[in-house]
Amino acid sequence: MNNYKAFVTIRLRDGILDVQGKTVENALHSMAFNSINNIKIGKYVELNVEAESFESAEEIVNQACMQLIANPIIEDYFIDLVESEE
Repeated sequence: MNNYKAFVTIRLRDGILDVQGKTVENALHSMAFNSINNIKIGKYVELNVEAESFESAEEIVNQACMQLIANPIIEDYFIDLVESEE
């Protein structure tokens, strides 16, 4: 088995209101940071996975994201996978 480290970035899909991002944007505007707009607040997840191959590890992480880590109805996720020595 090989060890891999996955870095998953999750953000709301375009067209979904990002309430947290809008709140931060409004607060920044009230502090005179008027040139900052369209703030998106997301999630970042790191995990280790054991798998036979890079492709297998990628599929395991993808399935975990689709079933639990992300909400594929309203969120997009991006996986960056690297071989690990752990």
